[in-house]
Amino acid sequence: MSTSVIVNGASGQMGSLACQTLRDHPNFELVAALGRHDNLGQAIDQTQADIVIDLTRADSAYANAMTIIKHHAHPIIGTTGLSDEQIQTLQQQCETQQLGGIIVPNFSINAILMMHCAALCARFQSEVEIIETHHQKKQDAPSGTAIKTADLIAAARVHPKNQLENKVSLPGARGATYRDINIHSLRLPGVVAKQEIIFGNTGETLSISHECIDRTAYMPGLILACEGVLTLKTLYYGLEKLIQL
Repeated sequence: MSTSVIVNGASGQMGSLACQTLRDHPNFELVAALGRHDNLGQAIDQTQADIVIDLTRADSAYANAMTIIKHHAHPIIGTTGLSDEQIQTLQQQCETQQLGGIIVPNFSINAILMMHCAALCARFQSEVEIIETHHQKKQDAPSGTAIKTADLIAAARVHPKNQLENKVSLPGARGATYRDINIHSLRLPGVVAKQEIIFGNTGETLSISHECIDRTAYMPGLILACEGVLTLKTLYYGLEKLIQL
């Protein structure tokens, strides 16, 4: 028996690819492909969808996630930009209903491995900066992947960062600071997604880099999320929950 799935935000590049991937997969049935003018809650009730994948915009992701949970479907939120408070509220709602869900800043399995390696390096080196590059239509900056990476690095850090006073002649030249980590966001045409994490130590640097050159790279992770979300009992942040690292 196939699992029924709705894709919300189906007209975008990621959404249209997700729809085709689900149509081609024997274990899933795409029961609705929705856009901004469709009624999400009504579609869930009419189709009795097991899973809803939200691939819309940062400014609508929270409301969409609440609607998905309210109508008892498993949310897979592939839209970044949710605040910590919003994530906590969504987790509480899922726990109340014993409903599994997952927020996925990045569906790329290789990106998950990149973040895992960065957390490992952070145990030994405290000096690090992140450079992330995306296409110009991306709504949020820094990216959800960069924020998630910084969270993992900060949690794994053993040694404090050196607190140096840098002269900044132009505001913002050192990027944004999040959890004592500088993040630099680039938005350029010709790019899908790229992130580099640079650790510095006496006499040497260590760079961990990941680049997505085509959105098909996200599809194995999307299928993994669809397969795994049904086994969860609450809402998790990050695809690594479903990967044995």
